[in-house]
Amino acid sequence: MTSTTESIRELLLSRIRDVADYPKPGVMFKDITPLLADPVAFTALTDSLAELCVRHGATKIVGLEARGFILAAPVAVRAGLGFVPVRKAGKLPGATLSQTYELEYGTAEIEIHAEDLAPDDRIMVIDDVLATGGTAEASLELIRRAGAQVAGVAVLMELGFLAGRARLEQGLEGAPLEALITI
Repeated sequence: MTSTTESIRELLLSRIRDVADYPKPGVMFKDITPLLADPVAFTALTDSLAELCVRHGATKIVGLEARGFILAAPVAVRAGLGFVPVRKAGKLPGATLSQTYELEYGTAEIEIHAEDLAPDDRIMVIDDVLATGGTAEASLELIRRAGAQVAGVAVLMELGFLAGRARLEQGLEGAPLEALITI
């Protein structure tokens, strides 16, 4: 890791606040709002993610609801790429593709407008946190069902102890999973 990369990592990590027992007792929530409020840190994050998109040949960026939108939209602008939201079921107008996935207690469903992706598109999925990998895994399935290719997944932070990376490896089919910070 270069000293520049390490200094960016340290800057980003210094702007992530731990909130104990949120949203429920026993959970240590990683709050990125201080990072977003700091223009130097937010710019460094945006630039780092945009560089990953360019390096891996992405043609469009998918952002995962909701904090993934906050990160992915400026990255798309910085990298000169299109932005396609993946939303919770029932939030997109018109025809959508949907994918159900397992949560710790139950299931959830996400959707995408398939017409926003083309067979020659290479999609980089961007989110704030990779935890168990369920949402990211479902988004990879949606991208492929829409006929596009997966360029990779990029996240601000990976919670390594939750094994999301292992869950995504098969679905990535050799595409990279990039985490700026691993906790």
